[in-house]
Amino acid sequence: MSNTDFNTLLEAGVHFGHLKRKWNPKMAPYIFMEKNGIHIIDLHKTAIKLDEAAAALKQIVKSGRRVLFVATKKQAKEIVAEKVAAVGMPYVTERWAGGMLTNFPTIRKAVKKMATIDKMTNDGTFDNFSKREKLQIARQRAKLEKNLGSIADLNRLPAALFVIDVQKEQNAVKEAKRLSIPVFAMVDTCCDPTDIDYVIPANDDAQKSIATILDVVCAAIAEGAEERKLEKEKEAQEAEASEAAPKKESKPRIKKAVKAAVDAEEAAVAEVVAATEATKEE
Repeated sequence: MSNTDFNTLLEAGVHFGHLKRKWNPKMAPYIFMEKNGIHIIDLHKTAIKLDEAAAALKQIVKSGRRVLFVATKKQAKEIVAEKVAAVGMPYVTERWAGGMLTNFPTIRKAVKKMATIDKMTNDGTFDNFSKREKLQIARQRAKLEKNLGSIADLNRLPAALFVIDVQKEQNAVKEAKRLSIPVFAMVDTCCDPTDIDYVIPANDDAQKSIATILDVVCAAIAEGAEERKLEKEKEAQEAEASEAAPKKESKPRIKKAVKAAVDAEEAAVAEVVAATEATKEE
């Protein structure tokens, strides 16, 4: 995994923070300077933090776990849906449903309801309903798809959360912290980084900035998924080779078997001799 290029971040405008009067003092370590009333983010620190986050996300995916992306702000929706879907990770770009993590079983029931409606449509059961009932079910299905369609294959709690704009997604961050799920996030100068495990100081308002950060993150995730795939293939090949190889008896076992056979033969001979002598005596 290559290191993030400073110039790429600069060209994408990742360094532009918020107005000085809107800043959060806890972001001071990541601020380089103030220019025309706007805080400028230190891109050297952004590059370091982004590489750290990407490496951690790669290991999570390599171990077979999932990362849930959360970005409901207008600027990020389409970018997240496109880039995250390409690497097969779940994401939320509509309203964050309260309890999506802390009440996960209920969310899974709603997702299963979607699957039930689809099954009814495929097996013909849907045709038995009245026109009004069909319309109600279709509307319910569309609503579920809009809010939960992108997490339909999330069968268990995610191993990590990736958030764009921690102020807007504070409910998601709170739920993750309650469950001790690590949070990765793009954090702007107006945000509080306290509850974020992997802070990526960056402009979270510009589309180009969001896309640039996600390119690095998604590349790391794709790399982790590919390495996991190769490892599983290697394990499968080794297992096949192990099953195909003829099993050789170890020398100690062979010697033991030969000794047992000899002992059995000697015992049989002794029995015959004993029987013969007994006959002679009679």
